[in-house]
Amino acid sequence: MLILVSGESGSGKSEFAEGLVVSSGLNERVYLATMQVWDEESVRRVERHRQMRAGKGFDTLECPTGLDKLEVPAHSAVLLEDLSNLSANEYFAPEGGGKAAFDRVLAGIQRAAASAELLVVVTNELFSDGMRYDPETAAYLELLAGLNRAIAAQADQVYEVVCGIPVAWKEAKT
Repeated sequence: MLILVSGESGSGKSEFAEGLVVSSGLNERVYLATMQVWDEESVRRVERHRQMRAGKGFDTLECPTGLDKLEVPAHSAVLLEDLSNLSANEYFAPEGGGKAAFDRVLAGIQRAAASAELLVVVTNELFSDGMRYDPETAAYLELLAGLNRAIAAQADQVYEVVCGIPVAWKEAKT
C-alpha cells in the first residue's frame, strides 16, 4: 500500500504519518531520512524527529539521494520523510540526478512501494505562499508539484494534514 501525506510546515503531517506506520501492525519499521544536515537548525529538526520516533521501533536508513537504488526490506512498513528534501537533494546536490531528478525520485518511490508492505510518503505544501521565485527555485517547485501529482495518482490513499486534522482526499477502495 502507498500513502501520500501532505501538509504545511508544522501541520502535524509527520506525526500523522508515523501513526499510520505504527498502527499498521507491521513489526519491521523503516524510517527513510532524506534531510541533509547543513546547519544548527537542521540538526535541531533531525533531533526533534528522532525524539518523535523514539520507542516506536523504527530503523533509520539515511537516504538524501539515490532512493532509486536503495533496497528497502520486503514486507516492511516504510516512512519516507520527506519528499521535498529528497527532491531538492536530487535536483540540486552534485551527487543527485539534476535534470533527471523526477525520474529518479519516482522510480525510487515505485521500487520502495513494490518491496514494502506499506510505504508512507510525507511531502510538503510549498506552493501556497503566492511568491515569485527565481527560475531555478521555480523549476524545483515544478519538480515537486509534478512528483506530488504522480505519487498521488499511484497512491492508495492521499491525506492533507491541516492544523493537525487529516483530510482524506483519496481513500483505499474497499
